[in-house]
Amino acid sequence: MKTIAAKLVMLAAVLAAPLSMAAPPAPQAAAQVSATVPAADPRVAIAAKLKDVKPGDLKPTAMPGVYELMRGTDAAYVFDGGKYAIIGDLYDTASNANLTEARRREERLTLLSAIPESKMVIFGPANARHTITVFTDMDCPYCQRLHSQMKEINKLGIRVRYIAYPRTGPNTPSWTKAEQVWCSADRQTALTQAKLGKALSTKVCKDNPVQAEYDLGEKFNLQGTPTIVLANGDIIPGYMEPQDLANELKGVPN
Repeated sequence: MKTIAAKLVMLAAVLAAPLSMAAPPAPQAAAQVSATVPAADPRVAIAAKLKDVKPGDLKPTAMPGVYELMRGTDAAYVFDGGKYAIIGDLYDTASNANLTEARRREERLTLLSAIPESKMVIFGPANARHTITVFTDMDCPYCQRLHSQMKEINKLGIRVRYIAYPRTGPNTPSWTKAEQVWCSADRQTALTQAKLGKALSTKVCKDNPVQAEYDLGEKFNLQGTPTIVLANGDIIPGYMEPQDLANELKGVPN
């Protein structure tokens, strides 16, 4: 799990990359770029100065000449033709609205849409009033506590979709448990057993989604588990009691 500082260093590396590191596009790639972003668009020149950045990656903002660049849910604002950049959140001072967080919510939902429900372990009926997506670790105490209250959570009209995020990373016991859960014939039971600290005998299978789900968590810039994602893209960075969670979901469209 990368720290916020490490994430910012990675984003800063993109912004700090000298022009010489940006390879010129192949003729076919150049044609594709010009087909989506006109050559006269200032983003073409800015992207040429940044490593691994396409013109379409630079999104116009409410401020003329200032473009948003996101990597996962980390944001930077590039201006003065790519000469300067600020890493952080952009606010509308009139409304006090965090414009960057609004974009993060959109980006979270876009990223989540890449993981089909068939790759998740789900508890609760499809017609529940609310659906939450939870990044979970089999050995995380608060993840275990949340799961122990699943009946109460479901009774409150909340459906839980689990995505694996073993905090210790690959080649660790928590990672193996996540893979074993996925590879089990009854994933719900296996997940419950794993969170109770019981050993699983299931062999790890190929093509399990744990790596992809972990990578998704990295793009979300997770700082711990459980991390709860609401249907509107908001996140709750930690455990909540079932009734508190239900209260938090009031007014959130499903």
